[in-house]
Amino acid sequence: MNTSIVYANVVLGEGTVVEDFCIVGAAPRGAKEGELPTTIGDGSVIRSHTVIYAGNKIGRNFQTGNKVNIRETNTIGDNVSVGTLSVIEHHVSIADNVRIHTQVFVPEYSILEEGCWLGPNVVLTNAKYPLSPGVKDSLAGVVIRKGAKIGANSTLLPGVVIGENALVGAGSVVVRDVPPGAVVVGNPARVISQIADLPYSKVEAR
Repeated sequence: MNTSIVYANVVLGEGTVVEDFCIVGAAPRGAKEGELPTTIGDGSVIRSHTVIYAGNKIGRNFQTGNKVNIRETNTIGDNVSVGTLSVIEHHVSIADNVRIHTQVFVPEYSILEEGCWLGPNVVLTNAKYPLSPGVKDSLAGVVIRKGAKIGANSTLLPGVVIGENALVGAGSVVVRDVPPGAVVVGNPARVISQIADLPYSKVEAR
């Protein structure tokens, strides 16, 4: 017997699996049960103890690890994976083919463009002065452009833009925008190289 709870106004795509102890479509504060539609596309796998609040629009082949928490009113594309114990807050935009590894925190108003990659324990932030007067009115989400990669244990400060195909080295603290194609490391992160200069193998398209 499956012990998951799927609330009213939830549409699960063909072949989608919801494992035991999941909650899908729970009403957020201020909304009634079933008021906000929730959709999850075909072929998705929602692993045990995951909680997905109502109002999310999620594409095909979505996967979660165990104990993922996804708040309300997010837009998530196709072929997105969210690792175990990660948290996605509300009003987040995640494009197709994004990979979010274990224990990542993605706060409100973050934008993750197509094909970007977040390593384990990455933390995005959105409040420059936490608990300050009017802080909720001045939140600024991080923007991670197409194909950018964020190394494990990195922290990105509010409003930072990581350029297309850039690479943030593990353990970095990013306090300013990163140019497209740049490689940055350190605290504060600084540019040390360009992606074009890294010794990647060149594999011809077949």
